[in-house]
Amino acid sequence: MTRLWWARRDLRLDDNPALLSAQEDGPAAAIFAWTPALHFWSGRRRAHLARVLWSLREGTGGALAVRRASAADAVLGAARAADASVVWAAQEYTPSGVREQHEVAAALEADGRELQMIGSPYAVAPGRVRKGDGTPYRVFTPFRGAWREHGWRSPAGPADPESFVHLDPDPSDVDLDQIAAHGDAEDPLESPHEFREARVRESLEEFVDGDISAYVDERDRPDLDSTSHLSSALAFGLVHPRTVLALTGAVDHSAARTFESELSWREFHADTLWHEPQALRESLSTVVRDEDWATGPGADAAFVAWREGRTGFPLVDAGMRQLASTGWMHNRVRMVVASFLVKDLHLPWQRGADHFRRALLDYDHSQNQLNWQWVAGTGRDASPYFRVFNPDTQLSKFDPHRRYVQRWVPELDTPEYPAPIVDHKAERETALALNRRAKGREGR
Repeated sequence: MTRLWWARRDLRLDDNPALLSAQEDGPAAAIFAWTPALHFWSGRRRAHLARVLWSLREGTGGALAVRRASAADAVLGAARAADASVVWAAQEYTPSGVREQHEVAAALEADGRELQMIGSPYAVAPGRVRKGDGTPYRVFTPFRGAWREHGWRSPAGPADPESFVHLDPDPSDVDLDQIAAHGDAEDPLESPHEFREARVRESLEEFVDGDISAYVDERDRPDLDSTSHLSSALAFGLVHPRTVLALTGAVDHSAARTFESELSWREFHADTLWHEPQALRESLSTVVRDEDWATGPGADAAFVAWREGRTGFPLVDAGMRQLASTGWMHNRVRMVVASFLVKDLHLPWQRGADHFRRALLDYDHSQNQLNWQWVAGTGRDASPYFRVFNPDTQLSKFDPHRRYVQRWVPELDTPEYPAPIVDHKAERETALALNRRAKGREGR
């Protein structure tokens, strides 16, 4: 009897416990559900997913079936076609992922089949790292220490690319090439991101062997190419963080420890969302009263200027244009543009998070929402609300030669470049006053 691997956010052959479990007793079938939820993704993310699946399908000798249906219908149909009594999958921890796996498990159980879950998209699954009293960590630094102390398994090794069987009949009904072409036309990028697992691994090894030595000093410099560019690969499951940590753990250099610390933020945010699922849309703490956020035509015009990179603040505009063009933005700049939206334009973080969800190729539920809450001062262990990034100071410090802003804002220093749409000093004072008002209301 064949076993079935349900591919989710683990679209790779290496270090994939669910796939290895499916292949444990012989060849396995493989299914990916192209669910209705994917139609709400941006064109660029759908195009990239299609390319990732195309590459994975090629790696399985064409055995990966991609079916347009709900996850429950796709997995149940594939299990019946494969005569599989057991389906193996990696466990998800986001609210939508949890709902989906409950639905799949119920459909399989009603048909006399079973869903077995092993592994996750994290080095340490959310909920595992807890304080001595059993409660979750609410502050990052002690979480990171406990996360390191907890540790993680070694990489699980590669699956056998020859140990797959084709479903008969093949339930694939998704034209991946067509989806990629349509996504590109609808939502074009300057160039596609890497979608091949082998090339991601090569780039990772090159980074660890070389550029990671400069990571401590240069990771905040958007004008320098000193980051790993792993975010999209992690978001789509082309590489597991455990694989990354195994490579960095072999490097005796402070930069490797710094890089691991940054990776642990991803795990902290996932853990926070697991315990606080409402954080997808709701602030975990109040920093401004609901009625004090900017609304109306003026607020909408300011949002459009921010989204299009026409604020008159070079670092903000460069970041937003980089995002629009490439689907990616340097992390330091992400913090600056987010702070500008919330604390200079006085718009709620959810508006910015929604735009990032549409524009980012590396969009990840917990990472995006909790990073926005960190900047807004509303999350767990958030940056305090009174910390307001000055876009001009940040530019001088982190793009001292102005190479980054000149790359993305070619009309800079010409009459075509707009004047600043706000007075940063004045808006900072307004933001702090709104925060004080919110605290006063909470104190009554």
